[in-house]
Amino acid sequence: MFAHRPRRGPHPRTAAGRAAALLCRVAVALAAVVTCTMLSSAAIMPAAWAVNQIPNGGGPAQPPAGGAVTAGGMPGWQITVIALGAALVAAATAVLLDRLRAARRAASASTT
Repeated sequence: MFAHRPRRGPHPRTAAGRAAALLCRVAVALAAVVTCTMLSSAAIMPAAWAVNQIPNGGGPAQPPAGGAVTAGGMPGWQITVIALGAALVAAATAVLLDRLRAARRAASASTT
């Protein structure tokens, strides 16, 4: 059996509802981009894992170049800035989602 619930009228589309719909679309687009990026990197990865073959002579064909830079990497301040930026983005997203959820609850409570 199917129960038919009559409509009470058109559902008003609030600003919070539009923002939530936009946020959902952005999240889906971001997930699609991340998925495509991961799939493309998986296709390229076997070339990155190629093994260097030793020539028949048993050693390197040329002597190694001298004066190569052995120190490298990312400075600590850049790591700190990236971590702070990620924390700020996460906090802003959490606040936005909390406000959208509260607005949706208030809108649904006022209509019932």
